[in-house]
Amino acid sequence: MRDHDSATPGTTIAVNVPRGGPAAAGRPAPEAGRPSAVPHAAAPASRAAARGTLLAALGVASFSLTFPATAWALEGMGAWTVVTLRSVLAAAIAGCCMAVFRVHLPERRHWAGLAVVAAGVVLGFPLLTTLALETSTTSHAAVVVGLLPLTTAAFSAVRTGARPSRTFWAAALAGAVVVIGFAVQQSGGALSTGDLYLFAALLVCAAGYTEGGRLARHLPGWQVIGWALLLALPVTVPGAALALLAEPPHLTGHAVAGLLWLALGSQFLGLVVWYRGMAAIGVSKASQLQLAQPLLTLVWSVLLLGEQLPLAAPVAAVAVLLCIAVTQRSAA
Repeated sequence: MRDHDSATPGTTIAVNVPRGGPAAAGRPAPEAGRPSAVPHAAAPASRAAARGTLLAALGVASFSLTFPATAWALEGMGAWTVVTLRSVLAAAIAGCCMAVFRVHLPERRHWAGLAVVAAGVVLGFPLLTTLALETSTTSHAAVVVGLLPLTTAAFSAVRTGARPSRTFWAAALAGAVVVIGFAVQQSGGALSTGDLYLFAALLVCAAGYTEGGRLARHLPGWQVIGWALLLALPVTVPGAALALLAEPPHLTGHAVAGLLWLALGSQFLGLVVWYRGMAAIGVSKASQLQLAQPLLTLVWSVLLLGEQLPLAAPVAAVAVLLCIAVTQRSAA
């Protein structure tokens, strides 16, 4: 987690100029058996790509556990307690990392963007999804929030002035229709309060992701989330104190494990490996891995929570995955 992570280490490329100057350029090439530097240069690049893919996959796996961990934490704590404590703990970890690596303060022009990230990713999304999970199942929430990549792409297009193709918008609209239809069908013909929380979570998180992506051009990704966590402390610290008074916790093994995972895995370390993976293999390749996240969450909801999946859940998740895949290809 250096100040400027790089996907490839600095290398020196030696160029051998034939004796005799430019006139020697037309002479026959060296014998085929002569060693070449190209294979040796390709090997480190291949290892870096494999390492980047592994890191990005670890990030996706950590994010897929967020909803099950939240459900566990809610077994012994109130929603406000879970949200504020996870952010305070993650901020403490981020602060320690900042101190160890002696990270300098961001420039003044970046603070407004960091505030958007803090409002959307650190506060808004965790709060709204936690409130939703008080009444919704994790499998239901996973399908609805599976629309996040499309929502983020739409926000990004508006924010940057990009003009995606008609195919992109058609696939995005189809994905939205699938998710809304699934939510209405599962809620008995109308959107539930939990669904409204989830759709609001999509909007605030997409705004935070979009702004975070813009900031990541100027700051390493782990510092973006780190500064956002620290910036939210004036809200999360007093919020945690008030929440603990209003919602006395009844700690269980599940509740503690869920909270620790939310703070360590979902809120900070997962983002660290995710951003480092993206730096190594590129955003487009990393985003392809993220397509598996809703499906992974469905698997965890069965294995860890014992939920019974309705047939519509995996069907809707796969349909959304296909829509996202179309948007990715049309934007390439």
